Amino acid sequence: MKIKMKKLAYIFMMLFVISCDKELDIKPTQSIDQESALATAQDVKVTLIGSYDGMGDGDVYGGGFAFTSELLADEREVLFGGTFSAMDEIWNKALTAGNAQILSTWRDAYIAINRANNVLSALSKLTGDDVKKVEGEARFIRGSVYFGLVGLFGKAWGDGDNNANLAVPLVTAPTRSVTDQDNKPRASVAAIYAQVIEDISKAAELLPADPGENRAFASKDAATALLARIYLIQGNFAAARDAANKVITGGKFELASSFAEVFDDQSGGYGSEVLFGTFVNEQDGVNSMNTYYAPAAFGGRGDVRVQNKHIALYDAADPRGKFFNTASNRLFTNKHADQFGDVPLIRLAEMYLIRAETNFRLNTKIGAQPSEDIAAIRTRAGAPQLSAAITLERILAERRLELAFEGLLLSDVKRLKRNVGTLPFSDPKLVCPIPQREIDTNKSLTQNPGY
Repeated sequence: MKIKMKKLAYIFMMLFVISCDKELDIKPTQSIDQESALATAQDVKVTLIGSYDGMGDGDVYGGGFAFTSELLADEREVLFGGTFSAMDEIWNKALTAGNAQILSTWRDAYIAINRANNVLSALSKLTGDDVKKVEGEARFIRGSVYFGLVGLFGKAWGDGDNNANLAVPLVTAPTRSVTDQDNKPRASVAAIYAQVIEDISKAAELLPADPGENRAFASKDAATALLARIYLIQGNFAAARDAANKVITGGKFELASSFAEVFDDQSGGYGSEVLFGTFVNEQDGVNSMNTYYAPAAFGGRGDVRVQNKHIALYDAADPRGKFFNTASNRLFTNKHADQFGDVPLIRLAEMYLIRAETNFRLNTKIGAQPSEDIAAIRTRAGAPQLSAAITLERILAERRLELAFEGLLLSDVKRLKRNVGTLPFSDPKLVCPIPQREIDTNKSLTQNPGY
């Protein structure tokens, strides 16, 4: 899988070289006007690759969205022992508007969105099947990034009035020079979710059915799976169930043969279960989850250390409870132990868990009984089957064990209306502040409560 994924860097390099191999007599310039930058189909495709690169930035889906979610919702199942004060603020639920990490996530997310907007503005340069495919990929990128932003900077879906609660500015056209007209106010949580669903639904319609070998590119199944995740957060259980079932029964993916194989970037199992992930190799890409969650022996800083409170969640015979490594008498998850490993963002196991939960809530059995889906997950993990009847709490517990440290904790806490320690799910401390630098620059922005 790693060899195949490395093709992305090669493709980007070749596209860049081809696009530049025109005139050797190039006049120096401070900027490139939009007609020149996106003049050909090749230019548009290069910009699309750049959009993927922006999405996989270490402060966006290359780790930032995930570790912010995990640390902000953590109930001392991990210890943040690093020296970065910005990360410590997140873990201690003591964020400030000047937090450098939150600023980086906001800034880099909008860079990725702007690249996708540039691609979508130049679809007329493309012909044939490229038009639909490129539009689908760009919409997938834009929708995915907005989904990550609304989860951090807006109140949870259903926490009050979605139409009144503010999220982030909604920008769907390229920003090529910043003027007062570009300083947009924050859109509502409802408006951002509507844009996300529009983008991802359109992506699911336009993208090819064949996911291909390279999971760093969006596919129809990846978009459908992301819709399942979004609908689950919104409490649209029937839509979430049907989307998850469509991915499972589509037959293009299968659970890896073991839990460890899912996170082994050198194995075939990685490709069979991961629907979409970001690209990392020795020359390109960032895996910030490795940076913070892995010890020095695996290329990381060893900042996020697993505590006994988390280990106690697993049955003694569950191999997932042993999927950890020890360094300097500290415990670390093995999920992010590959320094140059790609970052899996959506995998098939989550679809089984969504289908189990939604079928249980709706008292249906579309695709399978909830007990059968939980049995499939536990069988793959090598864990003994449950003897007691399946309950909603058991399904949610299984979800926690399977998806720990993968960036879904904050959204799960909020949709289930659970406390984080003594903080209720709706506490302003569990919503990131709008970066102060953005407020100082854009007078149309208002700050979140509590900051």
